[in-house]
This record gives sequence, C-alpha cells and structure tokens, in this order.
Amino acid sequence: MTPSARLSAAIEVLADIEARRRPAADALKDWGLAHRFAGSSDRAAIAGLAYDALRRKSSSAWLMGEPTPRAVLIGMLHRERGLDVAGIAALLSGARFAPAPLSEAERTALGRDVLDDAPAPVRGDYPDWLDPYLTRTFGEDRAAEGTALASRAPLDLRVNTLKAGRDEVLAKLADLGVEPTRWSPDGLRIRLPADAKSPALHAEPLYRKGAFEIQDEGSQLAALFAGAKPGEQVIDLAAGAGGKTLALAAAMHNRGQIYATDIDKRQLAPIHERIARAGARNIQVRTPRGGADVLADLAGRADCVLIDAPCTGTGTWRRNPDAKWRVRPGALAERLKQQHALLDRAAALVKPGGRIAYVTCSVLTEENGDQVRAFLARNPDFSVERPAEVTQPLGERAFLFIRAALICGEGLLMTPRRTDTDGFFVSLLRRAA
Repeated sequence: MTPSARLSAAIEVLADIEARRRPAADALKDWGLAHRFAGSSDRAAIAGLAYDALRRKSSSAWLMGEPTPRAVLIGMLHRERGLDVAGIAALLSGARFAPAPLSEAERTALGRDVLDDAPAPVRGDYPDWLDPYLTRTFGEDRAAEGTALASRAPLDLRVNTLKAGRDEVLAKLADLGVEPTRWSPDGLRIRLPADAKSPALHAEPLYRKGAFEIQDEGSQLAALFAGAKPGEQVIDLAAGAGGKTLALAAAMHNRGQIYATDIDKRQLAPIHERIARAGARNIQVRTPRGGADVLADLAGRADCVLIDAPCTGTGTWRRNPDAKWRVRPGALAERLKQQHALLDRAAALVKPGGRIAYVTCSVLTEENGDQVRAFLARNPDFSVERPAEVTQPLGERAFLFIRAALICGEGLLMTPRRTDTDGFFVSLLRRAA
C-alpha cells in the first residue's frame, strides 16, 4: 500500500471507532480481516496513524476547526508527525486510493497552528470532564502533563535476573537498538519512530528462554519499591497476568514465598505459563473459587502485600490512547470502591511491622492520595514510608528520582513528563510493630 492509501485506511478506521464507540484494537482487527491484501507493515503503519490521531485528537480538531476523522488525521500529521502543508498535500493528492486534496480552509487552518488560546484539555489532549481532576494533581502544569501522556511510549523490557544479567541481554539485543533505562537497574528501552513496526520480541530466543519480560519502566519501579526481600512472605493481591509478580520473584532471588491472586480469575490465565518461562519457583497462584477466601490462612502473616490496584488507567494513555476518550465518571466511582476494598483486605493480611505497597497506574489524586488518607484514617496503626525509604532500591539514583517525581505526603507519582515512564503512583504503608 502507498502512504496515501494507508492514510485513507486510517481515516476509515477512525470513523469506525467514532461511529461504533469501540476500542481501536477491535476496529483495526476488523479492518485487517476485511482487507487481507494489506501486509503486516501496512497494518502496523495504519495502526500507528490511528493511534497517533487518537493521541492528538482534541488539539488536531481544534487546529482544523472540526472533529471529523479526516480533520483529526490531517491535524495529527502536522502536530505529531511534523509534516508541513506541502508534505500533507502530497499525501492527500486525490489520486487512486488517496484522500481528497486539501481544501483552502484546511490549508489555512494548517498555516495558523496556534493553540495558545485553547483551553487546557485541548492543549493537553484529554477529555473536558477530567480537567478538574487533573487540576487537583498538576495545577497549571496539567496541559503539559497531558501532552506528555499523549506522546508515543517507548518499548521497555525488564531483564529477568533469575536467568540473565542486563549487560548480557543488552549485548544480545544490540541489533534492536536497546539501551539501559534511566532508573530501573534491570530495565532496557527500545525507542521506536512513529511509523515503525514493533520488533517481534516474543520470537526472540532470549524471550522464549525467559531472560526478559516486556514491562514499562514505571511498572518495574513500582514492583521494586515494594521492597520484597529474599525469605519474605509476600502477597500480590491483584496479580493479573503476573508482570509485577515475576518482578517480585526476581527481587527475592526465588527465596521466600509469593502468593498471587486476583478477584477476577480470568486475569490470572496467562500467569502460569509466564511463571514457568521465567523460572520463578517461589510463586503460588491462588485462584478464586466460589465465595471462599483463598488467603484466609495468611491473615496477619504477610511481610508485604502488593496492591496493583484496578484504576482508571490515566497513567497509561501513551500506550492506550483510545482509552482516555472512552473512560467515564462512572468508571472512576467503581474503581474507588474496588481500591477501598483491596486496601482493607490487605490490612488484614499484614503482620506487625509489615507493609502494604499500594500502586495505581493513575495520575488522579482521588485514586491515589485520597485513598491513602482515607485508609490511614481507618487504620491508625499504619503510616506512610518516607520517599527516601521507598526509593532505597535505586541506590545512588534515588536522590535524582525523588527530585524528578511528584512527591506528596501519601506517596510518589511518576509521569512521562517527570520521569519518562508511564504514570504510576506508589505508596508504602508500614504497620506498627
């Protein structure tokens, strides 16, 4: 397919997403099934165009003066991909399979390219209803933080130290352009251009042997900040597919015990294969069955309970740009209830002197600091660990990390703008001995 034909396809996909209010992945899959002539590179390029358009949906619509799929794609090519009017006009030539040529109004709009007078949700490319929430967290920086959350995310890997060292994996994946991550001692990063196809990492021999996992650096740090040590009894209360569970196992050098569970047993389905591949021998998966409490025998025994809490996912917009346009206030209310319940469940499992690592991939204060303050009011025998204690696993990098992150009395917040990671909140809550 030509670049112009790919652009036409992306406009079709975006129109489908808008008309049927469906996830981008579903629309892209259906387009691929209906156009089997398109190769993998074509599909990757079309997906890149669609996702970039969703990243810059609001600012592109403002620039072009209308929110149509065509307008959003044109605005994105200018704002995200840096094409000038001539470059965009070459793609929209009106030739076979190409979109219709630029109108005079579209050329004029591209020539303005001024967002100075636009409201913060437009400049930051996020939904209007979230503006008061982001104002609570970031104040006048909310548009800048939103812009960073709209950027394309790099591809991060976590080296599984149970099987390999970072230098070894770095050398063997050198052809992919990997580099060490800034903060995580076990992280590697691959920076991809906007139109690049993601490398087939699952086919890499090192991946099949369990030498690394695909995991954002912020997620790696969240697991690291739990402070899991060899020999401890650790519970991963919302383990899901097991990304942080495996990071805990590596930090514990396969010594001690990790109990992994989740309120939704379907989320646990991939964890067994991942555990086997990683060579993690200290993980016991406890799958919910009926109404029974699968952790009843662990009450008051855990050194650490990790809560990777269900949340709005506002911190992962770089990877899920369509999710920010589908999230609704009702979803936030539901997540707040789930977080409250998980924190109370964790409190019953922690022994004196033990800790709860409360983690969200959200940047909203309601899901982060507010939840911690409410928990402390219900449980006065818990206190928040100081940032210096939480970040101790970073060694000499801890000081710079604390300066980069957004610190509050209840924990620390990572964001793409501040730490070049996804948005993660971490609070370490220590029970009195």
